[in-house]
Amino acid sequence: MFKNINRIIRTIVIADFFYNSAFASFGPVFAIFITQQIAGGSAKVAGFAASIYWIVKSICQLPIARFLDKTDGERDDFWALFLGYFLSGLVPLAYIFASQPIHLYIIHGFYGFIMAWAVPAWYSIFTRHVDKWRISFEWSLDSVFSVGLAAAGATALGGYIADRHGFTTLFLLASAVSILSSLLLLGLVNHLAPKRHREDKIIPERRRSKY
Repeated sequence: MFKNINRIIRTIVIADFFYNSAFASFGPVFAIFITQQIAGGSAKVAGFAASIYWIVKSICQLPIARFLDKTDGERDDFWALFLGYFLSGLVPLAYIFASQPIHLYIIHGFYGFIMAWAVPAWYSIFTRHVDKWRISFEWSLDSVFSVGLAAAGATALGGYIADRHGFTTLFLLASAVSILSSLLLLGLVNHLAPKRHREDKIIPERRRSKY
């Protein structure tokens, strides 16, 4: 499956597998957690929490993407992605201590904000390094392996763990796997595109000005 896939794409796809597995593990049973563990928990609370995540992420993501595009080199993208995945590991931990709907709303607002950094950074790095002669295959590889297969296995396992060992154990495992995914990304540090020299950016502008 990963034969002849370049190192950066391979690392991102594998890290993505663990990250998506972490959050898929409690996705199907999260509403049950809310109704059982959150005071006044209901389908409405679950809906509002999900909505807050998407609202915060949608508001913040485009300005952040513009900022990342204006910053030269790939290290800004890398650290946005790394910190997004790493800090996401705090989200399942926070669920353990949540007892009121407002706690969920704050957690999901935080989650939306950090993912507003991680998502455009992920797209940026993946797009730059995808092998041009198999673009469809490598994007599909991430979709199938890191999303589809990860969700298929993690949802079943997560339901089993929640049923047999409780939500606290499930959230602890999800947190650990999410943090693991961020640590895997550290293998990319020495393979990122460096900043261009100032002259490299100025010379093309001078050339264009002559015409």
